[in-house]
Amino acid sequence: MPRYTKPRRTWHYLNEFKVKAVQLSLLDDVQVKDVAATLDIHPFMLSRWRKEYREGKLVADKRQKVTSMAKDKKELNKVKQLEIKGVGVI
Repeated sequence: MPRYTKPRRTWHYLNEFKVKAVQLSLLDDVQVKDVAATLDIHPFMLSRWRKEYREGKLVADKRQKVTSMAKDKKELNKVKQLEIKGVGVI
């Protein structure tokens, strides 16, 4: 079994990022795995954030403006179309 000489890297996401990801995954015709792949996170993590959002542990900051989700859904669909065509997304 390999020994780790350095601590593992742990990513910390801002609360706004988590809420935005959850809101994207709650849109109609959008799957959790597609949102997770687009945001480069594990689908299980997004599912956990969705659970925290339902339980009220993850709350959007009320002081900031809520952006239109239509724009985000349009962007997500564009990325999905590019992946279907086989064009690499950077």
